[in-house]
Amino acid sequence: MRVGICGGGPAGLYLAVLLRRAGHEVVLRERNPPGVTYGWGVVFSDESLAELRDADYETYLQIDAALVRWSSIDIHYAGERIRSTGHGFAAIARTTLLRLLAERAAVLGADMAFSTEVPDADPLAPFAGCDLVVAADGVRSVLRTAYADALGSSFSPTASKYVWFGADMALPVFTFIFTPTPHGLFQVHAYPYDAHRSTFIVECSEAAWHSADLDAMNESDSLAFCRDLFAPYLGHHRLLSNKSLWSTFVTVRNRSWHCRVGGQDVVLVGDAAHTAHFSIGSGTRLALDDAIALAKAFVAEPHDREAALAAYEGDRQPIVERFQEVATDSARYFESVSRYLGFAPEPFAFNLLTRSGRIGHNNLTARDPVLVNRVDRRFAGVAPGRIVAPPPLLTPLRLSAGCEVVNRVVVATGTLDAAEDGRPGEAHAAALDDAATTGAGLVVTEEVAPVPDGRVTSGSPGMWDDDHAEAWAKVAARVHEAGARLALRLTHAGRRGATRPRGRGLDRPLTTGGWRLLAPSALAYTPRSRRPEAMDAAALETVRAGYGQAARRAADAGVDVLLLDMADGYLLASFLSPLTNHRDDAFGTDPARYPLEVLETVRAAWPAGRPLAVRLLADDRFPGGLTAADGVALARRLAEGGADLIDIAAGHTVPEAGADYRRLFNAGLADRVRNEAGVAVVVGGHITRLDEVNTLLAAGRADLCRLDPSPYRRGALP
Repeated sequence: MRVGICGGGPAGLYLAVLLRRAGHEVVLRERNPPGVTYGWGVVFSDESLAELRDADYETYLQIDAALVRWSSIDIHYAGERIRSTGHGFAAIARTTLLRLLAERAAVLGADMAFSTEVPDADPLAPFAGCDLVVAADGVRSVLRTAYADALGSSFSPTASKYVWFGADMALPVFTFIFTPTPHGLFQVHAYPYDAHRSTFIVECSEAAWHSADLDAMNESDSLAFCRDLFAPYLGHHRLLSNKSLWSTFVTVRNRSWHCRVGGQDVVLVGDAAHTAHFSIGSGTRLALDDAIALAKAFVAEPHDREAALAAYEGDRQPIVERFQEVATDSARYFESVSRYLGFAPEPFAFNLLTRSGRIGHNNLTARDPVLVNRVDRRFAGVAPGRIVAPPPLLTPLRLSAGCEVVNRVVVATGTLDAAEDGRPGEAHAAALDDAATTGAGLVVTEEVAPVPDGRVTSGSPGMWDDDHAEAWAKVAARVHEAGARLALRLTHAGRRGATRPRGRGLDRPLTTGGWRLLAPSALAYTPRSRRPEAMDAAALETVRAGYGQAARRAADAGVDVLLLDMADGYLLASFLSPLTNHRDDAFGTDPARYPLEVLETVRAAWPAGRPLAVRLLADDRFPGGLTAADGVALARRLAEGGADLIDIAAGHTVPEAGADYRRLFNAGLADRVRNEAGVAVVVGGHITRLDEVNTLLAAGRADLCRLDPSPYRRGALP
């Protein structure tokens, strides 16, 4: 096969090596002279080096001999340096890597020409006669641009600005520096790449960039600004520039990585196919892995290009998408890192190291047990000098003057829909008792209606009658006997009410025996749902009073925590969201007014020494709805109104909202609400491991975590 490669970066050169080893004819064209590059160093993990070793041992040996290695990360924050060990990195000068790959490709007989432009108008012209043309020409790929419609290219810029400098010093380890200024926070990602130099990336928010007038500075003035700013860390050393201009990082994605143009196949590798934010240091690794996978695909399918390209894309795309998710999470951390500037050094460092989800409490303990012990001791507040400390999830939390939970784990029961006329029975007691026997500090009921017309289904339990309170008192006693606290989720279903038990399908209206549905506006939840009545003054007052009476009954029943439900498309959430509140009165002008009035009524009825929590719709995740910024503002208002704890929820206001059910899907939202609104939060969202609980808590992203214990019960996890 005759293969044309457009681009002489790491991916193109390494692919030339691998394809020549397999006996293919290779034509490579690069616009720049040999060895010209605008980066500084390239980082490898131990895993990526193993991939290189297996793909071409000769190239690996040459690269390995030029590497500098380190195993620690330094974090400079709040006047302290925290060092974390056990990480295992290596780096090489980018110019050295390119030289080694080019020399190896030349020895193997690749036809390479540098300083050769590929014309925008006809990018395939230099590769006439090639069966396959590989776009390895980077983030500004000429080939990808030419065939963007067929490839489905898309571009997502980040919110920060960054500049890529070098430094004429070899830092001892990978180094993060966080420097607050009157303009805003500036942070550094830096690492050594040979015995005398380091990569030195400076990043800041766009607002800080403008405030410091960096948008008006030329290259030398910008370099001088950063040199002066980080002089305490540079000493007498200099920053180096190589067309080092401030940029915005752009994540590149392509729906398809290959297409057919005339009689030629075009395929993308490296930055032409995808980019991942520099903060996870995986860009070159992913590019080289693309080259390995593409070469392997043609070994497996030597006579079927379409099958080989499909196999390459099927192998690499899911892996890259996962890396891009991790990189996006990491980029968002650095975009919002200012919210953590009040943290003590230990949790700040832990938060940084676990930002992308690739490292957790257990993994970091294995790498650096001393640092994690410091984090755990700080979290538990143990006496100075004491070494033994509980992990975060076993650290008690005082929710109010009269209520402390023995640990940070929350378990909620599933929906039973088994009540008779609102009265909970043995099934509810057994389910909550079972939840308590997991050892969770707090167990949560299913939705409990404050008034008869507030039920979700005909089997929903209630708290509108003294008989209900008596039944709940027996349930609470069993939970307390098992050593847990009981939280009762007080929910008015609103327009999602009068449905059949959910075991028969979600939001299926009752055919007979239904009841009055109330909502802020007369909008049905689904096309098959009944249309609710827009609440008038009398209905607003009746429901508000019902909440207060239910709160008093819950207190009499011995409930420890009252969870006022303002989420999941139920009544109070429907007031909060502009998707469902179309009123033109005061309750529409200020959508939070009625939920806050209900909170005030409940707070007055609920004992002062017991915690009052709110399950809050913090993001509609639907165009035109509430955003995370709205969720932060609402959480502040709820805390001012008497809420002790915010249980974070998102979506379900309208059934059309896209669902996000990946691992820890509400963790980022909870983190933002907690650390921007300054409130205690509960987070759920597919949390299935105790290690995830410890990680979220130690990183300061939540105060309590709702665990799904089913994997442990099935024995699926160790």
